[in-house]
Amino acid sequence: MYMLIAIAVTVLVIALAWRGIGAGTSGEESNQTPQARPSRPPRPRMRTTAPDDDPEFLREIDRKLRGEDKSN
Repeated sequence: MYMLIAIAVTVLVIALAWRGIGAGTSGEESNQTPQARPSRPPRPRMRTTAPDDDPEFLREIDRKLRGEDKSN
């Protein structure tokens, strides 16, 4: 019984895959020109600065290490 169900499911999967592959090659649709996808404008490239590259952050760390920071 399980073998029969497995064969039926396999045949169904193959038939659906065959139909899906063949869908793009029908005669009527192949004569039409494919429409171009609208292009998106390029995203602006933003440069991320890590904390150890930020001069203000480094100055603040230096102040804390020297004990000049009044906030803590």
